[in-house]
Amino acid sequence: MAIIEPFRGIFPALQVPFKPDLSIDEKELRAFTDWLMGHKLGGLVTNGHTGEVFALSAKERAEVTRIVADQAKGRMSVISGINCECIAEAVDHAGMAKEAGAKGLLVMPPHIWLRFGKRDEHVIDYFTAIGKAVDINLVVHIYPAWTKASYSSALLGELAKLPWVRTFKIGTREMSKYARDIKAIRDAGTGCSILTCHDEYLLASMVQGVDGALVGFASFIPDMILELFQAVQDGDLKKAMALQWKINPLKEVVYGRGEPSSDAHARMKVAMVLAGRLNSLTVRPPIRIPEGETYDAILTAVREAGLLKDKAAA
Repeated sequence: MAIIEPFRGIFPALQVPFKPDLSIDEKELRAFTDWLMGHKLGGLVTNGHTGEVFALSAKERAEVTRIVADQAKGRMSVISGINCECIAEAVDHAGMAKEAGAKGLLVMPPHIWLRFGKRDEHVIDYFTAIGKAVDINLVVHIYPAWTKASYSSALLGELAKLPWVRTFKIGTREMSKYARDIKAIRDAGTGCSILTCHDEYLLASMVQGVDGALVGFASFIPDMILELFQAVQDGDLKKAMALQWKINPLKEVVYGRGEPSSDAHARMKVAMVLAGRLNSLTVRPPIRIPEGETYDAILTAVREAGLLKDKAAA
């Protein structure tokens, strides 16, 4: 088995630019990848929730990873999300992602677990089968504590002992359990890294000793999030708080004031086009492009943050 290193740093979950006919815009995806690689990131993530994983076929997911990995040319590691309903499908998708160039897999829980729940042994078996099949870093995507697909702190400690599990993306969203989850992973003593995925309250989740963040928001404002994380690492909480206050208006027009919704990535796409990160607003149905008051609120936040590319739009 290969030596598998944990992931550390800031990892943006990439948006997928689409053409008007809803096909993947490879040229723009490559340009977007190049822009992100101009920042000191830990790596790049394809097929996350922000990457509209639920709107892509298995072959399209692999194609997105192939494009990004080919453009990165080994200069940054690429992690691909997999979202499957059974072990056989997960092993198949994992193999496709690795062949496409992924150096790690962001393993989301099967959605059948969200409806019916699961047993701890189901989770161990699931990750073990994927790990044996591909032998690369498996990033455990931890869903919110209130869902049936959430993992107990004890189970996280057991997952940390699997040789392929080297990184955890913590989306617990219940801060007392969040602290217990971090402790359970650290207490396993296997050196796994911990990344927050709390886009909507980055600072609050960063100050508890994590190793970075895997967030869609880092595809929009990577420089601000890198600076925030560095301030936390330096122990400069006054600077960190000031940065978070700058991020908050952007965060609220994208994610709202509670849990992220299913169309948050569409609102982020609008913000990214206004800021010149992307050229296309296109999203795949049934998600729709924000209009009216929602669009105006995003425009105002982007303008007031000094990110508006087309000053005439101000």
